[in-house]
Order: sequence, then C-alpha cells, then structure tokens
Amino acid sequence: MNKSKQLFTHISSDGELNIHLKDVDVPSPKAHEIVVKMQASPINPSDMWPMFGPADLSKAQLSDDKTTLSAPIHKGMLGRVKSRLDQTLPIGNEGAGVVVAAGDSEQAQALIGKTVAVLTGACYTQYTCVPVQACIAHHDDTTPLAAASSFVNPLTALGMVETMRMEGHTALVHTAAASSLGIMLNKICLAEGVQLVNIVRKQEQVDLLTKIGAKYVVNSSSDSYKKDLYKAIEATGATLAFDAIGGGELASDILSTMEAVGSKDATGFNTYGSTDNKQVYIYGGLDFSPTTLNRAFGMTWSIGGWLLMRFLGKLDAPKVAELHKRVADEINTTFAIESSVELSFEEALTPEIIAKYNAKSTGGKYIINPNKA
Repeated sequence: MNKSKQLFTHISSDGELNIHLKDVDVPSPKAHEIVVKMQASPINPSDMWPMFGPADLSKAQLSDDKTTLSAPIHKGMLGRVKSRLDQTLPIGNEGAGVVVAAGDSEQAQALIGKTVAVLTGACYTQYTCVPVQACIAHHDDTTPLAAASSFVNPLTALGMVETMRMEGHTALVHTAAASSLGIMLNKICLAEGVQLVNIVRKQEQVDLLTKIGAKYVVNSSSDSYKKDLYKAIEATGATLAFDAIGGGELASDILSTMEAVGSKDATGFNTYGSTDNKQVYIYGGLDFSPTTLNRAFGMTWSIGGWLLMRFLGKLDAPKVAELHKRVADEINTTFAIESSVELSFEEALTPEIIAKYNAKSTGGKYIINPNKA
C-alpha cells in the first residue's frame, strides 16, 4: 500500500475542467493514525460542485486511457470558481473501508480490521491515512457499503433536530424532503415525536414519504400547494425550516406562511407581524438562481446558511461522540441507504454515468468503490 490511486479535480483559468486519476504516496501512520482501504465513497450533492464546478458536462470527454475526464467551462462562469483556478484539489467528502494499518497508540491498534467511516474531503482514493478522531468505528457486522454515508446525511439530519432544540423551536419544515437525507430526517422525527412538514415536488415523492409514516407532505407542484403548506404549518406550529433548494421563492413562501399562521388571530394594528421568530436555513443549492424574498413575513424573521461542520464545531466532544455512536448503532435502520449503484473509478468518470448521478434525483446513492477493478 505504498501507492494509492486517487481522483483529483482541476479547473484552469483558460476554462477547462480536468478530473484525473493520480498515483500518490500513502504515508506511514503516526501513533494516533490509521490507514483505511476505502471500499465505498458516496457521490453526494455536496461533492458535485467541487468535482465539476460550472463545467458543461454535455461536452465532457473521457481520455483513451480512461483516467482523465475533460469538459469546457464558459469564460463567463469562471468568476464563480475564482478561488480554485489552476489548483489541483482532492475530492470526496466521506466514505468507508477497512483499517489495514495503524499507529502505535492503543486506540489506533484497536481499529485494525474494523470497518470505519471517515470524513476527509479526499475520500475518492484507494487508501487514506487519517487520525482516529476523524472516523466512526462501526460494529463488526456493518459492511463498508452500509457505512459509506455515515457523516454527511446522518449527522445533518441529527443536526437539524438538535438545532431546533437549541434555538427553541418545536417543529420543522424540510424541502427536497424525499432525498436520502429527508428519509433519515423523517425516521428521526417519527421516533422522537417531532412534527415535520415535508415539501416535495412530485406525487410519487408524496407517496414515498407517506408510506414510511410521514404525516405532513406538501407537493409544491400541486394547485393547492400554498393552502396545503398553510394547513401543515398551522397543524405543527413549525417556525424553523431547512431548505436544500436555495434559489427561487420557496424560502419566501415558507416564511410568509409561517407569518400568516402566526398572525391569524391578531387584532388591531399588526405593523410588525407575529412575535415568534421565523427562521429558514439554506443548507443546499439545488437551484442556483437568486433567492427571492417577497417581504410578507413581518419583522421577526431570519434567513441564513447552515453547514454541518460549523454546527458540529459548536458542540462539545461528548455530544459529538454521542451522535457518532447513534449513527453506528442505527446505520442499518434509521440511516440505511435504501439502494446503491457501485462504481469503479473508470465508471465514475464515464460521461453517460455522470449524467445520471449529476441529475440529483430522488432514489439511492451512486457510490465509488476505489478498489473495484
């Protein structure tokens, strides 16, 4: 394991994306480190912008030796990735594998042969060397494939509920709610008695969430969308939302509906709206258009960004360990991946397959197995 094949991304100031396989050295682990043979690294929506940026993937080409994907980028789009131009960067937020070497510390040695999940930002690699603190140790019967998505989706779903409690809210609204993350959030909320309003855009997504027990599912494509949203927020009293869409008027619709519910019993002058704070956190960017706010939600409201790592940074070590343990304990239930498509490096670079996983559609995960032949 002296060498490891690893995927890197590069955007040139001339307007070309290159994703390529390189041979890199695998360092010998220090006392507190482990070497993991990676066997399952998901391609999350949060991985796709670092991978591809604003490249025109309809014109992507794979080199004859199957090791480099190239695609053009319109010069007018380069300003959006100015900070990364002409740099070769690793990719792959998270993944899982088996520990094949470890440093001298007792904690590191105890992990040899174990399945662990890691969060490094460089997981599209055959072997990675990480501190033991950067991994979740899974139970002996957990496979790397099952553990592949241990960090981003499970901890985000748990973090949403924790944020709700920390900020004094009692119910949640979630958009793009039929995603793998959305299904996990529903399972958590059902188990803990948290009221959750799910916003989706297709009837089959309504059916999917209803089947697993979701009580409030609103279809944004329905003619009765705004009425349905009002009824769901009125029934739950939700004043906190997590929005994966980002662009358009959805965040505004949520805030305006929360205000309409909060002010429905107001009498006399109501110049500044309801007194309960209405909060929308944007945590994704499925729609890159501008976020449009139609100011119909009083003066007690906030909209901002929410990032998992910054949220975790607010917690003390015992709380983070508690969340990690829950993920390990429930990886085959609450946090199970419903289905997955396993890809080799070559398959992950094939334009026809990229078109499928870059669509970010509802369903299972595309997962890179860096050691798949």
